[in-house]
Amino acid sequence: MAEPVVIDGEHLTLEDVERVARDGPPVAIAGTADVQVRAGRAVVERMLAEGRTVYGVTTGFGELRNVKIELHDITRLQQNLIRSHSVGVGEPFSEPVTRAIMLLRANTLAKGLSGIRPEPLRLLVDMLNRRVHPVIPQQGSVGASGDLAPLAHLALAMIGEGQVVLDGQTLPSQEAFRQAGLAPLTLEAKEGIALINGTPVMTAAGVLTLLDAERLSALADIAGGMSVEALKATDTAFDLRIHRSRPHAGQLACARNLLALVRDSEIIASHKDCPEVQDAYSLRCIPQVHGATKDALRYVRGVLEIEINAVTDNPMVFPDDHTALSGGNFHGQPVALALDFLGIAIAELVNISERRIERLVNPQLSRGLPPFLAAHSGLNSGFMIAQVVAAALVSENKLLASPASVDSIPTSANQEDHVSMGPIAARKAMAILTNAQRVLAIEFLCAAQGLDFRLPLRPGIGTGAAYDTIRQAVPHLDDDRPLYEDIERMMRLITGGEILGAVGKVVGTLA
Repeated sequence: MAEPVVIDGEHLTLEDVERVARDGPPVAIAGTADVQVRAGRAVVERMLAEGRTVYGVTTGFGELRNVKIELHDITRLQQNLIRSHSVGVGEPFSEPVTRAIMLLRANTLAKGLSGIRPEPLRLLVDMLNRRVHPVIPQQGSVGASGDLAPLAHLALAMIGEGQVVLDGQTLPSQEAFRQAGLAPLTLEAKEGIALINGTPVMTAAGVLTLLDAERLSALADIAGGMSVEALKATDTAFDLRIHRSRPHAGQLACARNLLALVRDSEIIASHKDCPEVQDAYSLRCIPQVHGATKDALRYVRGVLEIEINAVTDNPMVFPDDHTALSGGNFHGQPVALALDFLGIAIAELVNISERRIERLVNPQLSRGLPPFLAAHSGLNSGFMIAQVVAAALVSENKLLASPASVDSIPTSANQEDHVSMGPIAARKAMAILTNAQRVLAIEFLCAAQGLDFRLPLRPGIGTGAAYDTIRQAVPHLDDDRPLYEDIERMMRLITGGEILGAVGKVVGTLA
């Protein structure tokens, strides 16, 4: 049985989130978390007993914050909050993103600063472990007061309403709970607002996109190295003396990757004394461009590592002095800015990739390769339209990379008068990533085809391992065939880890 991921509100890692989201190991609640949650709940119970006025506990929400709620209506207030906020629209999040959302909300609650009873936390974990996944629409959140509408759909399932997915089937929550042996929750004071206030939706989507982008960054180095060889470019521009003179960490890491990938390349050795002085930017400046993306990803990682162990609901309770404080941790601006940066960084990886694709298919730029990489060009169109597809995807990414976080629109009768648009930044980053994976799939196909025409000369040890892996799945293009099937096969190699795995065996883990 897989080792459980234990949540305590303090020590969750991005890799833990991905494991729970994609692999489904059991999730457990730390004993310390149970103590923390009970201590936080005691603060709420004491405030109720003392008749204190506390936002979202004995008052309405947002602009209705000054409406006092009687004690006998407090449970109804929380139920009404969930129902009224369940107004999300659009396609639901994927199962991995939904699981990541559930885990992050549970981890926040485990810190004990949200004032809930242990029951909501336990139910969230039980739902994860029994794979009862709420249907959470992607659209409808402006990222402050957090991800209200999407999280309301999560909470709606917990109270036995709305829909969930169980064993691949969409069911009413009550029915799914019955089949899974779970009981719906009756919310008590503070629990509804604790479930829906905060940033776990944008953060969950951001975590999974970031980890895929980190892998894509290494894959881009491999594809770039293959293109360098297929285009008979030099590796001189990767000399570490150049990059130590401008020592950005990502730039140095990329240069080291490229040198390792093309080591012992017979193709590069074959034209060491050619009259070409230097290569085009899309080849010569790979370390500078790919490296800048690596640095951006490192920044995004730092933001998300903080956010996954943060309390982002409101108000927060503090057991040490039995106080409740209203603040703004639900505001998604730190995550929104990071996810906009993430989308821009991913887009740039394939802006330069598409330029290498163009050089590979263009006989005026490809240093002896046949037009559009087709042996019988004219009769065959080869990779002509594959380059057009790449151009379309990178152009779409340029639009998607326009930042969401610079926008704001007032909500809740101007009480919530500045919002982050973080969930939009997250969804854009996810779309940019998928487009980028497809562009890189096209570069891999074109570079492998180019390397075919350089035989019998072999590429470097790392690029050679990638080339061999591709050729085991996708044959050389002799005569025109529907290339969408090749792109899909290539996508499976990218997302399944086969290329990174094959390269890692011969050169070690790439930065």
